[in-house]
This record gives sequence, structure tokens and C-alpha cells, in this order.
Amino acid sequence: MDSRENRLIRRGLALAWLIVFWDVVEGFVAVTAGIAANSIALIGFGIDSAIEVFAASVVIWQLRGGAHARQRPALRALAVTFFALAAYVGFESIRDLVTQDQASESLLGIVLNIVALAVMVPVAVIQRRTGRALGNPVLVAQSSETWMSNALSVTVLAGLGLNATLGWWWADPVVALVVAALAVYSGIETWQEAAEEPPADRENSQ
Repeated sequence: MDSRENRLIRRGLALAWLIVFWDVVEGFVAVTAGIAANSIALIGFGIDSAIEVFAASVVIWQLRGGAHARQRPALRALAVTFFALAAYVGFESIRDLVTQDQASESLLGIVLNIVALAVMVPVAVIQRRTGRALGNPVLVAQSSETWMSNALSVTVLAGLGLNATLGWWWADPVVALVVAALAVYSGIETWQEAAEEPPADRENSQ
């Protein structure tokens, strides 16, 4: 393993640990604000943070084995996290639309999502560049999940903003359904990538 690859692995690990730390704090704040405002989009955002912690832990486990080790099981684990998020958010969103369960305004939720975008957009950019430089699809897939989390921040902001300014209570669960659809798409994409069997796994199976 050359020094450049070592540097990239260390960078990938540092980014993964940063995501773990950030998402533990973010998840706690989001779920707390979501429960207070009865906002499924905010609670879903908090659950996404927990899923991000698990996904980053998968990346840490994979990179500790080497730049190209354990890729297939790691990609499948990441795909499952996308499907878990989609199932929860989709179910709760449909339930809220059917029962017309209205969320309250949440200034804390709006501020949280603005801060999340400021922090995580640069992380996603650096993470993807690092994954591509390493030729590591697991790190690239994790960057896609980080981008999805950023998209989630944008959609949650839209839902909370419409609810706060126009009183459109239905915007919150509708926005959450968009998040669920994004999660399904990302999960399918990641699972298909795992099925392609990364070169390192093919070599190990011979």
C-alpha cells in the first residue's frame, strides 16, 4: 500500500468519524424538534441521521480492512439503510395525509437544516472525491447517502417553510414522501452496484 493510498484511507476514515459525531448530535436535535412540532419530516430527518451513523460505521469497518476489502457486504449494508429509511418515512407520511395529522411550526427545525447543509455539503464533496481517488465504491456510495441527506435538508426546509408561512400542513408529509422516493432510488442503485461484485471481491473468491 503506497503513501498516497494511506493518506486517502485516513481521509476517508476521518470523514466517516466526522459524520458519526455530527449525525449523533443532529439526530437528537431533529427528533426532539420533530416530536415537539409533530413533524414527520423532521423525525424522518432524525432517523436519517441514525442511519447515516450506521452507514458511516460500515465505511469505517470497510476501510479498516483496506481500500478495496469487504466492498460487497458493505454496499449491501448501505443499500438496506436506504430501504429502512424509505419504509418508515413513507408509512408515516401516508398515515399523516390520511388522518390529516398537522405539524406545528418549528424554527429549531429550520435552523437545524440550514446548519446541516452548511456542514454536510462540503463533507459530501470531499467524500466523493476521496472515494473516486481510491477507486472505492463504498465511500462513493456513502457520499451519495450524504448527498441524499443534503437533499432531505432542502425538502424538509421547503415543507417547514410552507407550513410556517402559508399554513400548508400537508406540505410536511408530501415532502417526506419525496424523501422516501429518493431513499428507494438510492437503495436500488447501491444494491445493484453490490451485485456487480467489485474486483477485490472477485479476486478473493478465486
